[in-house]
Amino acid sequence: ISGYSLVVQARDSGTPPLSSSVTVNVDISDVNDNSPVFTPANYTAVIQENKPVGTSILQLVVTDKDSFHNGPPFTFTILTGNEEEEFTLDPHGVLRSAVIFKHMVSTEYVLCVQAKDSGRPQQVSHTYIQVRVIEESIHKPTAIPLEIFIVTMEDDFPGGVIGKIHATDQDVYDVLTYTLKSEQKSLFKVNSHDGKIIALGGLDNGKYVLNVSVSDGRFQVPIDVVVHVEQLLQEMLQNTVTIRFENVSPEDFVGLHMHGFRRTLRNAVLSQKQDSLHIISIQPVAGSSQLDMLFAVQMHGGSFYKPSFLIQKLTNARRHLENVIRISAILEKNCSGLDCQEQHCEQSLSIDSHSLMTYSTARISFVCPRFYRNVRCMC
Repeated sequence: ISGYSLVVQARDSGTPPLSSSVTVNVDISDVNDNSPVFTPANYTAVIQENKPVGTSILQLVVTDKDSFHNGPPFTFTILTGNEEEEFTLDPHGVLRSAVIFKHMVSTEYVLCVQAKDSGRPQQVSHTYIQVRVIEESIHKPTAIPLEIFIVTMEDDFPGGVIGKIHATDQDVYDVLTYTLKSEQKSLFKVNSHDGKIIALGGLDNGKYVLNVSVSDGRFQVPIDVVVHVEQLLQEMLQNTVTIRFENVSPEDFVGLHMHGFRRTLRNAVLSQKQDSLHIISIQPVAGSSQLDMLFAVQMHGGSFYKPSFLIQKLTNARRHLENVIRISAILEKNCSGLDCQEQHCEQSLSIDSHSLMTYSTARISFVCPRFYRNVRCMC
């Protein structure tokens, strides 16, 4: 307890008795009676041979129960185990290499480290650090090629995370880093630590092939990353049809079913090979395990098939489509749940191009805008 606040009253013996009160604040000053505490109490760490001088090996974590002026900053000292000065320890408690280690020379070092607080008199604590030197990387990283599909309104792509590279390495202690060729950084970025692909705003329609590589410090491996950008036309939104799937997540649909279902859907609804199928968006149905897929079909001449025509095609091919994935409904009744005649019902579809949904799997990522469907009686 750092302090007390007392209210003291003085009362006389007169008639009537009179009194007054005063507040007495008592501050408890801190005495440096707690030593620094290492977490954990002792450490183990590894470093690969042939790593450059200055490689970070370990971050020490120290706390102190005393008040701030009796705690940090801490002074760190290597007491034993560093007679050949193979290690350095900076004021922030980061242990680094001071030489290039060789596994054949020595496989293990044990350091005794002291932490001293800033109080008077100073309190000290000790920890032991076991550092193992392991052989340098012998396996190349492996990475899965990534294909990314982005759907956005015309010239209105806000940017954001569009996918993630999945890479592994059989060397247990390898740390993987990701890089993107410099001339592509005006449109895309890659997080060097976790492999997330970030697109900047204003992407144009078309195909982009990214030169990405993953490195374990010794080996560098290229990764195939292809980005397809499709810009929506306003006319598409007036000619959309929704297929509702049962018991499937967006990620499972993208990773397991999208390619196969797209191929089957093309065979079912396209009248000519030159027609184009556009998947506009996929979106979970709130409060359920269902998933809506919004699509439109464009004729070779540029205009779009009417929803009624597509719905008829889908109805005829529904059994064939369900060989790929179970369909809950084909949303053809615009006025479902409304008390008005079909001819007096109007459906409108709106797209929020600044609210992007990213469904990312190891091989495929699908980025699309959120959509809203509104129906109302016109009678």
